Amino acid sequence: MKFPASVLASVFLFVAETTAALSLSSTYRSGGDRMWQALTLLFSLLPCALVQLTLFFVHRDLSRDRPLVLLLHLLQLGPLFRCFEVFCIYFQSGNNEEPYVSITKKRQMPKNGLSEEIEKEVGQAEGKLITHRSAFSRASVIQAFLGSAPQLTLQLYISVMQQDVTVGRSLLMTISLLSIVYGALRCNILAIKIKYDEYEVKVKPLAYVCIFLWRSFEIATRVVVLVLFTSVLKTWVVVIILINFFSFFLYPWILFWCSGSPFPENIEKALSRVGTTIVLCFLTLLYTGINMFCWSAVQLKIDSPDLISKSHNWYQLLVYYMIRFIENAILLLLWYLFKTDIYMYVCAPLLVLQLLIGYCTAILFMLVFYQFFHPCKKLFSSSVSEGFQRWLRCFCWACRQQKPCEPIGKEDLQSSRDRDETPSSSKTSPEPGQFLNAEDLCSA
Repeated sequence: MKFPASVLASVFLFVAETTAALSLSSTYRSGGDRMWQALTLLFSLLPCALVQLTLFFVHRDLSRDRPLVLLLHLLQLGPLFRCFEVFCIYFQSGNNEEPYVSITKKRQMPKNGLSEEIEKEVGQAEGKLITHRSAFSRASVIQAFLGSAPQLTLQLYISVMQQDVTVGRSLLMTISLLSIVYGALRCNILAIKIKYDEYEVKVKPLAYVCIFLWRSFEIATRVVVLVLFTSVLKTWVVVIILINFFSFFLYPWILFWCSGSPFPENIEKALSRVGTTIVLCFLTLLYTGINMFCWSAVQLKIDSPDLISKSHNWYQLLVYYMIRFIENAILLLLWYLFKTDIYMYVCAPLLVLQLLIGYCTAILFMLVFYQFFHPCKKLFSSSVSEGFQRWLRCFCWACRQQKPCEPIGKEDLQSSRDRDETPSSSKTSPEPGQFLNAEDLCSA
């Protein structure tokens, strides 16, 4: 049975960030910064409440009549109790004999073109641990993108405007960044396990390292770009946020309405139509919060029973990173044009170049992950390198087609006249089947 390290990491980040935020808010209060104190508490306590609801909802404690657990969740101590419960189950699992064992069937990754199906016995203790890991993974994603991401942006903005980084603020920013990266990592692992549910997925340590570097560069550069733009154009940042928010929030619903599918009723039997709508709106809000800072790795599909699209769409991935790179470049350009005196001692061109290179580095680590370290790369129809080679061939063919014709000189005119004077019988006209199509040119 696997050691519940993911549960321990989630609880540690949750407690550390909440403690650091409460301590920093008291510092703001003593300094008279009421607005910074209110925003710091908001971005700390709101995700705490959402995490409690998530853990309570996943374990279905309302139907199990557990008033003590409900009280602990109301006191914001639910994650600590759940972590204690997880380790009690883990350490007692080897002492008691399992009275009931379920059998799961998973397929191995193909080896030499063959894939075997393996049966595995799952006891009650291991099943409970799997449920706890799943609940804490979802809670980590909620904590990261509905709490840590706004918190990091706020504290970095305060540091830029005050031109000072205190110990408490730097500690909170560090913990918030780790929480966001960890949440994005859990989101990647969840996406892989959902899309390849019938396979036994094993993620190697190097894959975790690659995802960590990919998400670290992507999220850090995105937050810095937003803070720089906000510091010089405070009004226009509201427009940017609203455009991003409504674009990602309405996109799944537009696809759902265009599909003509009936309203989903099988999310939870105990939920009414209003409750189902609230849950779907919350999931869409979480999906929007993730995509505002990084690639979500999962595509919300409301008309699907799993609410998640299991198909990996490379086209959406490419479009997202192209649009995000262009948006970051435009925001940095506007910051460079309207920067104020607080950036007097900052080399603006070098900073812009570093941020753009940092975002490209994130994309590079993403490509490395999908090329070498993805646990299900054997199931891909084509690898990243093969797709890049095909794109390069087509690009070279397009450049050849657009190459301008050379100017015709006197010798060319004279040779054309000589050809016109030759008998028509000597002229050869190409047959229709002798022309190369675009695919042949691309493969040449």
